Amino acid sequence: MSETKYIFVTGGVTSSLGKGIIAASLAKLLQARGYRTTIQKLDPYINVDPGTLNPYEHGECYVTDDGAETDLDLGHYERFLNVRTSQANNVTTGRIYQSVIEKERRGEFLGKTVQVVPHITNEIKERIQILGKSGDYDIVITEIGGTVGDIESLPYIEAVRQLIWELGDNNGIVIHLTLVPYLAAAGELKTKPTQHSVKTLMESGIKADILVCRTEHDISEEKREKLALFCNVKKEAVIQSIDASTIYDVPLLMQEQGLDTVALKKLALADNTEPDLENWKGFLQRHKNPKNEVTIGLIGKYVELQDSYKSILEAFIHAGAANEVKVNVRFIHSEYLKPNNVDKKLMGLDGLLVAPGFGERGIEGKIKAVQFARENKVPFLGICLGMQMAVIEFARNVLGLENANSIEMDSDTPHPVINLMEEQKSVVDKGGTMRLGAWECVLTPGSLASTVYNGAERIMERHRHRFEFNNAYKEELENEGMLATGFNTKTNLVEIVEIPDHPWFVGVQYHPEYKSTVANPHPLFVGFVKAVLNKKVEQSNASLA
Repeated sequence: MSETKYIFVTGGVTSSLGKGIIAASLAKLLQARGYRTTIQKLDPYINVDPGTLNPYEHGECYVTDDGAETDLDLGHYERFLNVRTSQANNVTTGRIYQSVIEKERRGEFLGKTVQVVPHITNEIKERIQILGKSGDYDIVITEIGGTVGDIESLPYIEAVRQLIWELGDNNGIVIHLTLVPYLAAAGELKTKPTQHSVKTLMESGIKADILVCRTEHDISEEKREKLALFCNVKKEAVIQSIDASTIYDVPLLMQEQGLDTVALKKLALADNTEPDLENWKGFLQRHKNPKNEVTIGLIGKYVELQDSYKSILEAFIHAGAANEVKVNVRFIHSEYLKPNNVDKKLMGLDGLLVAPGFGERGIEGKIKAVQFARENKVPFLGICLGMQMAVIEFARNVLGLENANSIEMDSDTPHPVINLMEEQKSVVDKGGTMRLGAWECVLTPGSLASTVYNGAERIMERHRHRFEFNNAYKEELENEGMLATGFNTKTNLVEIVEIPDHPWFVGVQYHPEYKSTVANPHPLFVGFVKAVLNKKVEQSNASLA
């Protein structure tokens, strides 16, 4: 008998229903009852990881402490649970096939014909159980990407069928998330799409134990009974997931619906404690009842798809709640920022964040945004590429280094203030070869960065980049007022730059947004939002004087 219990979350009818949020919400409820819980994501695409995917294709690429480039849903998992994820929490079809083919090449299958069943499905089952067999978790929730019936999802569904059978009774259950659409012409909710979705799942040999029904309107008792009858589940296992004003409401809505209670009952686990959600409710109270409001411009290249900056947006929510401030984010496409319109587009913003990215498109607009923030004393935060743009802008407009640039954008620049790391110069493959994962950063005592991190001497932050601050220009930059205040001692690479002669100007080479959670808002975002608010209050008081 398995010691670890497994919950599988599948989706039907349509994509983007929020399997990740439902999985994270259930995990939060189970964790709040004292169960050690984690979540993993199985993605059916053939990419080995999302690292080479354009953000327009798949949203942001989320990075874990151990350097895994993963699906953005892992960000939700960490933000809800405040538990670090790893390589084991995200599995793709590409990685599965890569592993099986490597084993075949090594002769591990002893001359057998390698097939989807059993070799691919066995590999999937092994990956699913890595976390469970670690001894660190009581419950592992596995979210299966895509929609039931998709060709690419079939091996995962078959692997789940086999694993539930192997685990035995009460050790593995399936939650099926479906859509119950409202037809305005008929004036009612329709259950037929859910019935068909459950039927498709059953054709693969899997019975849904719990139905979570996404809906825009309340599901009546009559509709619940109909869904229970025709989908072969208990009535209490038909869970309504109605549209919420914020994703952080969903755990409480799922608790009201009894999702955690039903799941524990089906897993034969004790249900004798109430979830401790006081801190969560306190966060929601501050988030929904702000005392002030600020507007921050997010300067980026992928602003048409907000999921490209998902972790940044959530970090602003966490930091806003910590400061009891509503943070309005205004998206500004850097490609359309020009010298003749930058003042018009950025005037009136309380703060500016220049976002991460790759490639030369929209770079000059980001540089103009940095210049605007520096010259107009607007609180500024630059992340990864945003930090590099701050260095380039300062080199050009303060040091007078004409055409200073990153060699990523201009390999012939006369002043490569951002350079390629030496070990990167021979790299050919693009996937998984950047500077990735958590790296140590030593902070300069007395610096703004040190203050933001509450006087810490050393921090660990996550990276995802290939190009670095060029130390050959460090002394020249510092002499003119841009200080390097964070370093990696192992590589001697600059991690943080700041301008003391400014209300709040910080650029970081790493991605602080990846580590911000509801329980622990990232100090850099908390400090930035506080500085933005202080600047706004100061300006407001000055105008009244």
